[in-house]
Amino acid sequence: MPFFALTLFVSSALLFLIQPMFAKMILPRLGGTSSVWNTCMVFFQAVLLAGYGYAHFMPARLGIRKQCLVHFGLLLLPFLVLPIALDDNLMPPEDANPIPWLLGVLFVTVGLPFFVVSTTAPLLQKWFAETGHRAGGDPYFLYVASNFGSMLALFAYPLLVEPSLPLRDHTLLWMLGYGILIVLTSLCAYQTWRSPSTGKSNTAKASSLTDAKSHSSGLDNERVTVSGLVRLRWVILSLVPSSLLLSVTTYLTTDIAAIPLLWVIPLGLYLLTFILVFARKPRVSHSIMLRLSPLAVLLLTIVMLSEATEPVWIVLPMHLAVFFILAMVCHGELVSLRPSVEHLTEFYLWISVGGVLGGIFNAILAPLAFPAVIEYPLMLVIACLIRPPLAEVDKVKAPQPARAKSQEPGAPVARRIAWQRDVGMAASLGLLSAGGIVVWPYLGLESGTLAVGILFGVPAVICYTFLARPIRFGLSIGALLLAGALYQGVYGGTLYRQRSFFGVHRVTRDRAGNYHQLIHGNTFHGRQNMDEARRREPLMYYHRTGPIGQLFDAFSGAAAKPEVAVVGLGAGSLAAYGQPGQQFTFFEIDPVVVRIAQDKNLFTFLHDCRARVKLVLGDARLTLKKAPEHQFDILVMDAFSSDAIPLHLLTREAVQLYKKKVAEDGIVAFNISNRYLDLEAVLAALARDAGLVSLIQHDFSVSATGSDSGKFNSVWVIMARQRADLGRLASDPRWQAPALNAGVPVWTDDFSNIFSVFQWH
Repeated sequence: MPFFALTLFVSSALLFLIQPMFAKMILPRLGGTSSVWNTCMVFFQAVLLAGYGYAHFMPARLGIRKQCLVHFGLLLLPFLVLPIALDDNLMPPEDANPIPWLLGVLFVTVGLPFFVVSTTAPLLQKWFAETGHRAGGDPYFLYVASNFGSMLALFAYPLLVEPSLPLRDHTLLWMLGYGILIVLTSLCAYQTWRSPSTGKSNTAKASSLTDAKSHSSGLDNERVTVSGLVRLRWVILSLVPSSLLLSVTTYLTTDIAAIPLLWVIPLGLYLLTFILVFARKPRVSHSIMLRLSPLAVLLLTIVMLSEATEPVWIVLPMHLAVFFILAMVCHGELVSLRPSVEHLTEFYLWISVGGVLGGIFNAILAPLAFPAVIEYPLMLVIACLIRPPLAEVDKVKAPQPARAKSQEPGAPVARRIAWQRDVGMAASLGLLSAGGIVVWPYLGLESGTLAVGILFGVPAVICYTFLARPIRFGLSIGALLLAGALYQGVYGGTLYRQRSFFGVHRVTRDRAGNYHQLIHGNTFHGRQNMDEARRREPLMYYHRTGPIGQLFDAFSGAAAKPEVAVVGLGAGSLAAYGQPGQQFTFFEIDPVVVRIAQDKNLFTFLHDCRARVKLVLGDARLTLKKAPEHQFDILVMDAFSSDAIPLHLLTREAVQLYKKKVAEDGIVAFNISNRYLDLEAVLAALARDAGLVSLIQHDFSVSATGSDSGKFNSVWVIMARQRADLGRLASDPRWQAPALNAGVPVWTDDFSNIFSVFQWH
């Protein structure tokens, strides 16, 4: 047994090392959006399904011994494409959805190795059942070793591998691990081949090893009959956590912090739930998880309706905790429905089907169907609906094709009446909440804590009384979330909303009707006073009294620089600094942002710009390469993925590119304003590495209560070849040399350490 557990551990570790490794490879081409990770996850889930299909069908067709020989040959095929690397000529389309391109790159680069490794978990459990080992009658506990390897590798990558080794060494390390996997798998095949029980029927061995059931998770699965209904439940119970996994990832990296590191945390929790529920002796009570789940969802619903994202040290763990509880519930139900060993590979196959469907729904269908991240609350509702009634929580479930009570006279009528009552109660609760939201502004009351407490707190208390009835409770949560769409929270009323591969963009209008605001996640990316006399004034981080305003003021009039480039369009705020005779070139990766900035009904900065305006669509690092050398006099790096600048724009290779594209006396300015990353030392190290002079200004002139001028606090860094190139800013006391930190080395495309700059508030 140790060989089998170790082999499963290594194979799963390889699977979950390749995922963040490939994501790091592809980021310089697609940026830091969570859609990159979600699309990768769908691909990996689909290939995993193919691997599970191979493990299910091949032993039945070939027999175990022939399968051992065939599988050894399959293990050698990945050496045709190893080590894993991206061709420099593989570039995403500039004006089309990059999902097909990304899926194609995944197929070419990692498809074969991932497929071969993904076959290991179900196949080796099947082989182990054939060895005659006393635990072979219920080998599901080996799934614990598999998921433990996955989780360990997933967290080891950002904590140990990424900060310690360049990316090219990651691929060599993976290839070495794959060689070890071949050796271990061969030993398992040899042990299976030599087993005297190999060749006997699975059914016979399973029946002779029923005493091993006592080592299982404690949930009686003797009476589970594999039927169409049971298979459907397998799919649904695996689909919901898979969808929630990607939903939580999208929410955290869009509305909380746009940090790729956060991608691995929900996935790690997802794997942990498998470890806990498939253990021989579960450490976490399934009954407790079932009782906690509705309360957790109810609390999270109030938080989501109020659009609360601060303080992050409370909100972020809350989302993760609710996801963990719901995944524990669904996966715990899966364990209670696990079949006997002859259906083991089929069980894993249907689980994989559910995982793929959840991924496809989130990464491909939802962005096309929904203008916002509706899939997250939708899956919360479905998770509530499929929860067993509390009255059955402590019972040992023995699912049958149909319940006996369904055959009782009058049962269908009673169920129909109960369903109608559930729907009616939920609809009434939703109407109550929606009515309160609509009436609230007419009472002269503002959004805030009081509004949330009354408009959402009161219906939530009513909803709490429905805990014992999953259908009524789930529908009521859905009705409450639906009514919440009418609530004009801290961002005001929505004028426009559209979703793209790079996220959901909203244009809102404040309650007074003075300002239009562009919002991505919970971050402002543009704001304009729509009054005719004030609409040409840049606001927020771009205020004339702020750092970037000082830069353009220092090079205005006769000293104005003719060629200005801006990476990141937003609402087009920086176009307000354009002067006659200048050209402002904006580089923007998201076509939706371009449409918003060009719509005069939403923002007029581009329309009012006195300089010539040119828009270039595509990722900045790719499109800048096509620009002539030393073309730009000022290059402003203002690209953001929600709250923070994408990390692939803050590497040695990126700065060298900027240096080539600005004139000999040119200036590069970086907007590094954000809540969670202290990037000062990163920029200082990059400037020194590139031989550039750099200055930084922390403009915290806006008080905690805000400013009527529309100005936001901001942090800007400027770089140039010579100090004199910075003009009068070189002697301005507001601009200081950024502080170096020995613990923050130069970031490259191969190396970065997000932990060294992360800060909690």
